[in-house]
Amino acid sequence: MYRVKLEDYLTLPDFKKMKAYYLIFISIILSACIKDKPQSPDTSISINADNVVLITNEGNYGWGEGTVSVYDPSTGAVVEDYYKQQNSGASLGNVCQSICKYNNNYYIVVNNAHKIVVVNAANFVKTTTINGFNSPRHILPITYNKAYVSDLYAGSVQIIDLNSNTISGSIPCLAGTEKMVLIYNKAFITNSNSDYCYVVNTTTDVITDSVNVGKGNSSIVIDKNAKIWVMASGNSSTSQAGKLTRINPLTLQIEQSFIFNTSENPHELCINKTHDTLYYLDNGVYQFPISGNALPPTPLVNQGSKVYYGLGVNPKDYNIYVSDAIDYVQKSKIEVYKPNGNFVTSFNAGIISNGFLFE
Repeated sequence: MYRVKLEDYLTLPDFKKMKAYYLIFISIILSACIKDKPQSPDTSISINADNVVLITNEGNYGWGEGTVSVYDPSTGAVVEDYYKQQNSGASLGNVCQSICKYNNNYYIVVNNAHKIVVVNAANFVKTTTINGFNSPRHILPITYNKAYVSDLYAGSVQIIDLNSNTISGSIPCLAGTEKMVLIYNKAFITNSNSDYCYVVNTTTDVITDSVNVGKGNSSIVIDKNAKIWVMASGNSSTSQAGKLTRINPLTLQIEQSFIFNTSENPHELCINKTHDTLYYLDNGVYQFPISGNALPPTPLVNQGSKVYYGLGVNPKDYNIYVSDAIDYVQKSKIEVYKPNGNFVTSFNAGIISNGFLFE
């Protein structure tokens, strides 16, 4: 789903602009009167537990603080702002876009604050900040010492030196880069403003090719057969339908392509632990086996009147986590479902929960 932020607004198709405008207007009105039911924090949660879930919460663009929530599925305990708890009340900033664990650190990408906050994986205490970005989105570790950072507005992907925690270079490309994967010394980088997914040689840090995967491509996964799947949401204002594409990363050939209706908006592609089943959002949670020959006609989980925004699949138990952003003002409701779509539980996280990291 397109995020309802000022920075993304101008790139939305016309009908989505109307919806976004309406949601922003309603959010401003409701912010003056809606109060969330308090949820008592549980300081007994350990980030080093065997099975915890980290949830990134964007916060309201420009006038709210992004947060990271931590959930313990074994006890049901939740800390809605774990970073603040572990850092003497300090705030991350706005917008908390994504999180990645690497080299015994968590890298928290804070979009509107133009930075990445680095915290110690043992205690979630901040160690440093990487500055100098335009509008960072996601980080992809390449080697022990190097990572790529995608960016919504910069006409390049930034190269990060993980030793010095500084920007060491960049890879020129069209603005709008999003999620990325690494395979065979190639980084496949999606681009929400383009029909193409970039292919970067990670030894030379140079774009060597691109693959036409459809307009609005922004999420990407690798399956058990080492094939790449890319989800493109499409663009209804130009009658470009969404598309799910399977790519052979060695030959860069498109092996399968599934086309959605122009009225649909598929997004947030995820994959399960065994890397044989895909999940995505499109007015509900859909489940699609990588061996499938046709898109599923009905959702595994119906969305109804909810606002499904973020999606993840827990590799520990295969459970599906989906966030309901409600009205983009209240704290999001996280719903948990079995792989067969049966409801398990729900709990509150932060405002506009957009993603999950499973430990």
